[in-house]
Amino acid sequence: MEIPFTKLHGLGNNYIYVDCFKTKLDEESLSDLAIEVSDTNFGIGSDGLILLLPSEVADVKMRVFNKDGSEAKNCGNGLRCIAKLAYDKGYVTQKEFSIETLAGIVHAEVNLGSTHTVEEVTVNMGEPILERSQIPMVTKEGNENDHVINESFIIDGKEYYITAVSMGNPHVVFFVDDIKKAPVDTLGSKVEKDQRFPDGVNVEFVEAVNKNELNFRVWERGSGITQACGTGACAATVASVLNGLVNKGEEITVHLDGGDLNITWTESGDVLMKGPAVKVASGTYFYQKH
Repeated sequence: MEIPFTKLHGLGNNYIYVDCFKTKLDEESLSDLAIEVSDTNFGIGSDGLILLLPSEVADVKMRVFNKDGSEAKNCGNGLRCIAKLAYDKGYVTQKEFSIETLAGIVHAEVNLGSTHTVEEVTVNMGEPILERSQIPMVTKEGNENDHVINESFIIDGKEYYITAVSMGNPHVVFFVDDIKKAPVDTLGSKVEKDQRFPDGVNVEFVEAVNKNELNFRVWERGSGITQACGTGACAATVASVLNGLVNKGEEITVHLDGGDLNITWTESGDVLMKGPAVKVASGTYFYQKH
């Protein structure tokens, strides 16, 4: 099967995008397809596969598959790139429109460059979810609605302190003194699959630079270390507000390995994410169903 694709990235968090307005894919093959296209040696090379689809409840729909074939409920960098793809292809004509995800409907606003194509996107990610049982994190009876803020977390006999946030997908934030020394690969890989997180979890390491800036690195659930994570940057900002490191209602610059995102946890409760979306390449992938 010949599958037309576009490769886009948001701060280096890159995915293979398939326009399912025009290309019909076999539902049973999506997990295998995501694994194959993500492979840098035998596929195209990416952090996963994202589908742009028609929606019955929003202007367009996004589905996200990690490089291990698992389906994610949300992806912040993916949302910005889906917004760019939908607008540049003419599936939406207004600069503000809605996108359906498994985590719910979000709203995007595109900013155009000199070539009248989308260069930057602001996405209203909605309100963060803080209740322990909704993240989800394993609960003790009676504390299902507790918030996990600066809570003791012991793994391999060592004590850490965590703050947990869901942005439609689960995140756990570790605050560190030096982002360059953060144990992203060793601790991130263990925490991702820790039994206290029944759905797995994205693991963020955050260094508060000042009241307006955060340094950030991430171990993404199902993908490992990536250059950026949009929902993770949102979760990191919320966690930093909850721990008194930055202020609610102010725009925070989050420095990721792939570049910067601007995040605001507004006084009304919604989280706004602003950042770039970039087209890398387009082509045809030759897929043989197994």
